[in-house]
Amino acid sequence: MTPARTPYQQRFLHRYGPWAVVTGASSGIGRALAGRLAEAGLNLVLVARSRPLLDALAAQLSARHGVQVSVLDLDLARDDQLAELRAATDQREVGLLVAAAGFGSSGPFLDGDLASETEMLMVNGRAVMQACFHFGRRFRAQGRGGLVLLSSIVGFQGMPYAAHYAATKAYVQALAEALQVELSGCGVDVLAAAPGPTRSGFAARAGLRLGKALDPEAIAQPILEALGRQATVLPGALSKLLTYALVPLPRWARVRIMGQVMRGMSSKD
Repeated sequence: MTPARTPYQQRFLHRYGPWAVVTGASSGIGRALAGRLAEAGLNLVLVARSRPLLDALAAQLSARHGVQVSVLDLDLARDDQLAELRAATDQREVGLLVAAAGFGSSGPFLDGDLASETEMLMVNGRAVMQACFHFGRRFRAQGRGGLVLLSSIVGFQGMPYAAHYAATKAYVQALAEALQVELSGCGVDVLAAAPGPTRSGFAARAGLRLGKALDPEAIAQPILEALGRQATVLPGALSKLLTYALVPLPRWARVRIMGQVMRGMSSKD
């Protein structure tokens, strides 16, 4: 039996349902957000590269919450990714996009792998832009909907030893802030979620050693609760601490401090 939903969950379903698209849904924040959306009663299209992980999550969410879950194993770095995403979603009444897919790297920029850095730009930047363009137009036409874009606290200034990753997140942050204003009169809510270090597969791929880190499950609900109320959310106390502690400093000082922090976290140095 499906559990009774709270008034908040019912309002959320009415405004952003009946279907939500979640990229990066196989792990980390994307997976946690997918779980919260299913709990609120939204049907889901889960997007990531790993079909086995998506299938397992789809079966779990469908059984637990009584929602429909479709999966799409898709590499968002591919040139044809938007066409595949559209083919999987155009016949569904989608009211919410959660763009949580992304990855990073660490170490000196010039010592990185150009192919990997280019792939990062495609996933973290181009795929987000194209999804916002496509679903934003759909939501504007239907007069309701929401876009949740995963930014990061590293996107608020340059980040030595993660220079390109921080640059991609600065793009996402700026895009979300602008779209929040442009679409505010169209019934479409836009949110940039800018967490700090989070326990997920991200750190391993980026080659980072994390000390204190956020739990994806603990920050998923605060992110969704901020949609329609804020332009940017810093989910979790750690995100707020790391961001607000640097606010009084000039930008050049923030860049240097963040570079020292990142250099200490990087296992490549």
